Amino acid sequence: MAALRIVFMGAAELSCASLQALIASPDFQVLAVVTQPDRPKGRDLKLQPTPVKELALRENLVVLQPEKARSESFLGEIRALAPDLIAVAAYGQILPKSILDLPRFGCLNVHTSLLPKYRGPAPIQWAILNGDTETGVTIMKIDVTLDTGDILAQDRTPIAPEDNSATLHDRLARMGAELLVRKIPEYTTGKLTPRPQPTEGVSYARKITKQDGRIDWHQPARAIWSQIRGLVPWPGAFAYLPDSPNPLLLKIWEAEVFPQTGAPGEVLHADNCGVVVACGQEALRILVLQREGGRRMKAHEFLAGHPLRPGQRLGGATERKREVTEAATAPRGPAK
Repeated sequence: MAALRIVFMGAAELSCASLQALIASPDFQVLAVVTQPDRPKGRDLKLQPTPVKELALRENLVVLQPEKARSESFLGEIRALAPDLIAVAAYGQILPKSILDLPRFGCLNVHTSLLPKYRGPAPIQWAILNGDTETGVTIMKIDVTLDTGDILAQDRTPIAPEDNSATLHDRLARMGAELLVRKIPEYTTGKLTPRPQPTEGVSYARKITKQDGRIDWHQPARAIWSQIRGLVPWPGAFAYLPDSPNPLLLKIWEAEVFPQTGAPGEVLHADNCGVVVACGQEALRILVLQREGGRRMKAHEFLAGHPLRPGQRLGGATERKREVTEAATAPRGPAK
């Protein structure tokens, strides 16, 4: 039986597992890889390729980088390739109907949630942020609206207390890749029939912003613990460390719920076992943290250079904004 002719579309690190699985399988011939254009990154703003492009070039695959997937020139390139199927994982653009209708088996997408829950761009983060104990991957047939297509298959995994968005990302990437290569042959031979998504349980996982990382110490400790885990590696959960003249941003990378109470944001203990901060319910023991411009440290390392005292308060972004504004508008003495 001839190998199925596939065009792969992806951009993010998550996409690479699916592309690698397709390359490794004798059932598929990857005709080309479609990814986003190189973008400027870093302090020097040098153009950087996507992780998918880097992998594709190492594998000597044809790489296409259209600015827009709906452009006529790109449609012509895909039409010339005449793929049997287009496989998609974290590509970053909604595909037009002209692309969806081109392959005889349509376009399949690897989505990292149990659809219809968490449609949208950030399903991994929101599963942890919302305190879910289970998530998974879905292989779906793409239609013209976002993450609403028929489901081919799903696979589940528990979210362990030690999981964060980075560890869950890597696990779901592997699961999605394995499920994709296993189910494509069943789908293309008619052994697997896509089924419509349920109408109940629909939710949307909006894009994460930097301000989602701001800690509100009035929230329960368990919610802040989920926030810390859900926002690794970006943007990271953060508070502000009282300092003079301005508070300093403090990122929190690892913590655990601690059975103590106090005024929200108040430092209750600070020792070699961690920094215990009171929350709206219970407290949080901070285990790994990072001062702005510094490196990640365990609590005892941090305290060696930045001592904290019981009774000090850690603030959120609103506190820093207010304090900076007050400092800027305070009356000044006569010039000397």
